[in-house]
Amino acid sequence: MEETKLSKILSLYHQTNHFGELLGMSPNIPKPGEAEYTMLVEQKHLATPIAAHGGVIASLIDGTLGVAALSYTALENKVVSTVEMKVNFLKPVVLKDTLLATGKVISAGKRLLFVECQVTNQHNELVAKANGTFNAYPAEKVFG
Repeated sequence: MEETKLSKILSLYHQTNHFGELLGMSPNIPKPGEAEYTMLVEQKHLATPIAAHGGVIASLIDGTLGVAALSYTALENKVVSTVEMKVNFLKPVVLKDTLLATGKVISAGKRLLFVECQVTNQHNELVAKANGTFNAYPAEKVFG
């Protein structure tokens, strides 16, 4: 029963999240409260001739943080929205880098969740670190 709720909400989310698709983000949910996204840095992600735009990395992080939170709250038939997010960019991300963003719920109350994320490249170098706060609310408000 619980897995069915999780699967249903996550399926609805992935059907409607066209932004992640536009960026080329591929999701994985190892278990509730955790999420991973991979992304290959392409020409369309660049802000300079070789470096990715920080907004692309922030979007990857926001998606990872949010899906980690969503995979936790979906068991209670809730969805989430980002309240705040802090990102530290630690190393440049360049063309053809393969990024792995991993997120994990650290703390969850009735409505607010605190989630952490780290992003590494194909050399297992930490390129960004972030955390975010998410608001949980009934899924019916979004999906009817």
